[in-house]
Amino acid sequence: MKKIKPLIPSLREKKRYLVFEVLSKQKIRGFEAISKAIKQKSLEFIGELGSARAGMMLLHDAYEKEKQSGTMKISHNHVDEARAILSLIDKVDNQPVIVRSLGVSGIFNKTKKYVQR
Repeated sequence: MKKIKPLIPSLREKKRYLVFEVLSKQKIRGFEAISKAIKQKSLEFIGELGSARAGMMLLHDAYEKEKQSGTMKISHNHVDEARAILSLIDKVDNQPVIVRSLGVSGIFNKTKKYVQR
């Protein structure tokens, strides 16, 4: 079998890492609930085609349950749309919440400075 040639860096899709936190009176039960709310609001706001173009991926390993903060990977052209989607979320599991973005970085390791407080 012939090995597939990797893309050169100039042709790869540029990405950004967006750090967010969820503010609520009670703890959210898990990452899946937040992930579902973000994906649902994304479909409502920018539709299926826009969501596909944005390439939004929620990183399960980067979610901190105690601080209720997480990281999503997104295309560099759609960072503003992702922030708007987060600001539109008002309920997770029928519990009122506020989701706010803490910062954006092009390197995953630099996202840790936004979560440490």
